[in-house]
Amino acid sequence: MPIVPGAPVHRGNQDDDPGAARPSGPLFRDETPHPQGYGTPHPQRYGTTQAQPYDPPQPQPQPYDPPQPQPQPHGYGTWQPQPPPQAYGTRQPLPQPQPYGGAPQAPPRPHAAARPHPQDTPQTPSAAQPAAPQNPEPMPDAPYPAPAPQKKSAGRDLGAAIGVGVGLGVVIIASLFVVKAVFVGVIAVAVVVGLWELTKRLEERKGIRAPLVPLAVGGAAMVVAGYVRDAEGAWVAMALTALAVLVWRMTQPPEGYLRDVTAGVFAAFYVPFLATFVAMMLTADDGPWRVLTFLILTVVSDTGAYAVGWRFGTHKLAPRISPGKTREGLFGAVSFAMVAGALCMQFLIDDGAWWQGLLLGLAVAASATLGDLGESMIKRDLGIKDMGTLLPGHGGIMDRLDSLLPTAPVVWLLMVVFVGAA
Repeated sequence: MPIVPGAPVHRGNQDDDPGAARPSGPLFRDETPHPQGYGTPHPQRYGTTQAQPYDPPQPQPQPYDPPQPQPQPHGYGTWQPQPPPQAYGTRQPLPQPQPYGGAPQAPPRPHAAARPHPQDTPQTPSAAQPAAPQNPEPMPDAPYPAPAPQKKSAGRDLGAAIGVGVGLGVVIIASLFVVKAVFVGVIAVAVVVGLWELTKRLEERKGIRAPLVPLAVGGAAMVVAGYVRDAEGAWVAMALTALAVLVWRMTQPPEGYLRDVTAGVFAAFYVPFLATFVAMMLTADDGPWRVLTFLILTVVSDTGAYAVGWRFGTHKLAPRISPGKTREGLFGAVSFAMVAGALCMQFLIDDGAWWQGLLLGLAVAASATLGDLGESMIKRDLGIKDMGTLLPGHGGIMDRLDSLLPTAPVVWLLMVVFVGAA
């Protein structure tokens, strides 16, 4: 070990007093005095002018206090015993516990100065890093940003619905003003498809087997009879259709007979018989304009209810039947239908008056809303959303006939009252 700086070097009798003693006290805390005393000349070299080398004292073993066993973290690994202290009272950092079966951890990075063991030096907070309080105050939660307002959803593909509606309108208007018989055929086809959707859903959801063949044949015949023989022909065709349903069902087992024929008679009245009034409106001289007025008022009523209810609707109209309908939507349907009725009766119908159109629009809005609620009641009882999937954005044919069917007899009757049947 090199000579400790600051220690006096013996230079002989002329420079140093042989009896002088080194200042008391070791330079290090664990240094012990030399057995012969610091500064005592070597017996063989006393009086010489050479400097005496300093023989450092050997470190004395310190009493070793074995560490107390520490609790094992999470039941993995074991703690290694602490090694004895090294020279000058320093301790090596404790080895990190190795988890059972885990990868070995990297050795700790060396520090500039040895860190005293927690048992030797009390843990006192330094001035640069104040101690954390025992019970810190809870920090207030950071304010969350307000959620963005969600847009109301229309619930259907609006683009597909508009496209299909425009296509159907073109077909109806073309057949209505070109040849009346072609439009009667369009009505018959819609009736047959509607009967198929209704009977199919009844069988799937309720196990009701209403006979489709007599319903389809009788429904088409009912529409033609109404166009040819007016109301008498429609009633006769209705009676014959009901009788055909009763007879057709007799070819099957008697279980559920009353249930099936009741559903068949209901379907015959609900779809083809109500559609017959559209064919009867067509028989008048201005029949195409009456049918067009009927279609316009029904579509405008549905559109006004949808637009106003979607934008301003907050009060439910019939939440147990149709949660989407609101009182505001009903007000929109009445307002739109009355304005459209006044315009149609004034400019499209012969001998019509605007005030008649107001009453007609009010009646159409009421009947269309009731028809929509009645169809919703049927679908809710069956546990379905749509009657079919034939029309993209609309559902099935019956989903478009729900407000048209009950409105047809209302418009036919008011037209007869206001301007006559001819």
